[in-house]
Amino acid sequence: MTAAVILSAAAVAALAFVLAWRLLARRASLPCPTACLWLLENRMMERVAGAELLLDRAGVQPGMTVLDAGCGPGRLTIPLAARVGPAGQVLAVDLQPGMLDRLQARLESQAFRNVRTLRAALGAGMLPAGIFDRAFLVTVLGEIPDRLAALREIRAALKPGGVLSLTEVFPDPHYQSRQSVRRLAEAAGFRVVEVFGSWRAFTLNLARPE
Repeated sequence: MTAAVILSAAAVAALAFVLAWRLLARRASLPCPTACLWLLENRMMERVAGAELLLDRAGVQPGMTVLDAGCGPGRLTIPLAARVGPAGQVLAVDLQPGMLDRLQARLESQAFRNVRTLRAALGAGMLPAGIFDRAFLVTVLGEIPDRLAALREIRAALKPGGVLSLTEVFPDPHYQSRQSVRRLAEAAGFRVVEVFGSWRAFTLNLARPE
């Protein structure tokens, strides 16, 4: 079997998996399992929603306190820790122990001391209130059963004037359209202050009013 045939078969299998997951996602909000990290960390994701690009869009600066909501294995957490520096702080939140275990191993291997992890469901009321300058929600919103409650909790966790930077990328199995995200964010009390990208890969910066 040639390499081209193997690659084609792998591409078809990956597409079938994504389509099946999208169908399941219409019936239930399913978080990305640890075994499927290739959906989160691949060249396509880095090209359209690379960590440094997203940090720049949100205006992350040294010394900030930042929430990485639905952090997964740390694709954003590690660059955030480097960007905010020792004077800053990152809280990385995820529901799945396997994701947090992978993140913790990465943090220890790179000797970061400015990241705290928390196992929690977004919307369950476990986030500290009013302390974050920035928050990130990257290809996570569609995995949350009560999305409005989660956005309201993140809004309350931000400082007045703080910003939630929310990114969606198609064909993520839980992709949410820009229009639906905007409606939900406004219902949660956010104000849309910046929009980046196209419908295929977009970021909305959502401010907590002062």
